Amino acid sequence: MTTPDNTSDAPAEASDTVTGVAAQDWARASADPQYRAAVVDLLGALAYGELAAFERLAEDAKLAPTLTDKAELAKMASAEFHHYEKLRDRLTEIGAEPTEAMEPFVAALDGFHKQTAPSDWLEGLVKAYVGDSIASDFYREVAARLDSDTRELVLAVLDDTGHAGFAVEKVRAAIDADPRVGGRLALWARRLMGEALSQSQRVVAERDALSTMLVGGVADGFDLAEVGRMFSRITEAHTKRMAALGLAA
Repeated sequence: MTTPDNTSDAPAEASDTVTGVAAQDWARASADPQYRAAVVDLLGALAYGELAAFERLAEDAKLAPTLTDKAELAKMASAEFHHYEKLRDRLTEIGAEPTEAMEPFVAALDGFHKQTAPSDWLEGLVKAYVGDSIASDFYREVAARLDSDTRELVLAVLDDTGHAGFAVEKVRAAIDADPRVGGRLALWARRLMGEALSQSQRVVAERDALSTMLVGGVADGFDLAEVGRMFSRITEAHTKRMAALGLAA
């Protein structure tokens, strides 16, 4: 998934001494069947997200205005597929069937991408930079509360594939060439923000194990106050990305 370069502040827990599940490895933490089910859900959602990102970047490459741009997007698509492979292999390793783990999230993620299909090259860049990064911020927040093995994997597959700097360069150049482009892309990015947050909430709400992990007692779940702070951090990171693109939040 695409993430910006250090635009999102790390969740507060990441800098504190880890306790509970976050201090355990997978072998210990997975003894709790509810936690194990939640992690399978989380990895399934991430795996399908990476697979969808690969497909979308490959499609976006067709819209690229130059061969150099096309090659850059193809390279990024390849990186997303490698992330998918890591998640697929991990699901198999812990005894889950990857396709079954991904299936519950297909409708929600496909629906999001259908509702936010870009109309041109620039909208595609903004979607990959802004839309995917909102999801990445959410998963990073969750990762701070996971067992050490799962946390390491999740953070690894959220590494920037290079799309962040690429998108900023291309979008800012387009706005410099035609300032009117900025207004259109700003509206597009605001729509992406709303759709991405709604989609994240739908995914969590539809999976009991995942929602219990986030707001219950499993994996040191968030209380309601922390959920509010988490979304405030995600919103703040979005505002920083908009500024990096030269767009009004």
